[in-house]
Amino acid sequence: MSQQPLVTLQNVGKTFGPVTVIKDVTVSVYAGKVQVLLGENGAGKSTLIKMMAGVYQPDAGRIVVDGKTVTLPTTRAAEELGIATIHQELNLVPTMSIAENVMLGRMPTKHGMVDRSALRNRARAALSLIGLDIDVDTLVGELGIARQQLVEIAKALSINARILILDEPTAALTRHETESLFAVMADLRSRGVGMLFISHHLDEIAEVGDTVTVLRDGEFIAEVPASTPEDELVKLMVGRSIEDQYPRSTGAAAQPAGTQPAEILAVEHLSSNGQFSDISFTVRAGEVLGIAGLVGAGRTELIRAIAGADHYDSGTVTVRGRALPKGNIQAAIKAGIGHVPEDRKGQGLVTGASVNDNLGYATLASTARLGLADFAGQRSRAQAVATKLRIRMHTIDQAVGALSGGNQQKAVFGRWIIAASTVLLLDEPTRGVDVGAKVEIYELMNAITAAGGAIVMVSSELPEILGMSDRILVMRDGKLAGELTAAEATQDAVMTLAARDVDEKN
Repeated sequence: MSQQPLVTLQNVGKTFGPVTVIKDVTVSVYAGKVQVLLGENGAGKSTLIKMMAGVYQPDAGRIVVDGKTVTLPTTRAAEELGIATIHQELNLVPTMSIAENVMLGRMPTKHGMVDRSALRNRARAALSLIGLDIDVDTLVGELGIARQQLVEIAKALSINARILILDEPTAALTRHETESLFAVMADLRSRGVGMLFISHHLDEIAEVGDTVTVLRDGEFIAEVPASTPEDELVKLMVGRSIEDQYPRSTGAAAQPAGTQPAEILAVEHLSSNGQFSDISFTVRAGEVLGIAGLVGAGRTELIRAIAGADHYDSGTVTVRGRALPKGNIQAAIKAGIGHVPEDRKGQGLVTGASVNDNLGYATLASTARLGLADFAGQRSRAQAVATKLRIRMHTIDQAVGALSGGNQQKAVFGRWIIAASTVLLLDEPTRGVDVGAKVEIYELMNAITAAGGAIVMVSSELPEILGMSDRILVMRDGKLAGELTAAEATQDAVMTLAARDVDEKN
């Protein structure tokens, strides 16, 4: 492969108003190589890749493609030079077919009409580049996340992309799906495609990367081999060592001899047709109950039903002895339940609203006086929680959608801290969150359980489930496949339960 970079961001800088987001950073992408971009949420990674993709223009430095200085005023200009981006939030239209999505904005025409035959042929050719054999007339909305991700890559390659930017491509994928994606990336490397890869899963870096550029607070920190040990990468990212990535501490204060902590949440025989069936469990004060299982096992649907976000057919949800009405979010919040959903942007936040507003959505009505909202009090509470959680923002009036993923997640947590929730339902609580912010979230979980609260956590990351749970329930096909204590739980034990037939568990 050529030793000249395909693209270089050379000494680039970017400011938004008085805030400097990127300062004097250089990063290059080479043909047939994977350059990893690593940093905490808010370190400037997204801004950097948007400059390479033509979304933003640098205020300092220059962009060099094939040895020549260029300007990239639009994404189309970047695409014309062979630069394509796979964003963490997929840019696909679910109601359109695979073929239409792959060729979106570039539909072949004949006699002024879309040439359907040419459209399908070009889409099939793009899919063949990544080994995806599927009917191109299939609606994208009918595909799983992994196949949608591959459609995005096919779309990028259909414009003859030589430089592929992958922003958290594995965040929503299972391990099997991730391995399939990495196989596609290996094939692309062999054909000379250069890639810029962002991931918060440190174990993926050595597997897929060649070199790593580390950013911190918008500045270049180091460029190191992808084989660098994880603890060294963490230290470069956050500026300190993190001795324990899963700092689970014991829950509520010790109970008198012969007694157990109070039961806070009880779920009895909960069923929802086609989603989950006959689910029963309890959670006590000071406890983190983990729920593991493969994608599609019904974990998210169960959590949403308990939170009142979705209706269920039968069974009961009881908080401190009081049964909650079905499908009633306000009743759940009033009972002390807080819900951090799997899709923070689609379900957990109003991205166009301010940080202040998002932090106050659960409590603005309950803190009203004489029918008037307490805006001053809400602002004070929001500012205090934002400071406590170290949410990185310009001001509390900044749109929450402009924050990094980890800081958005902190804002969702902050809402329930203001609401004084004592039962937290966490669905993939650290997805898309860097290792430093993860530890902060885990410490927050510890604080909640130490104060006598209880947590139910769904996670697809087995190390997280094993490291932060006091007990683990395993679901398969909408049913409980088994329960493990912290002492019994291993990755093999969890996966054995998750992968076998529920009917065989006894």
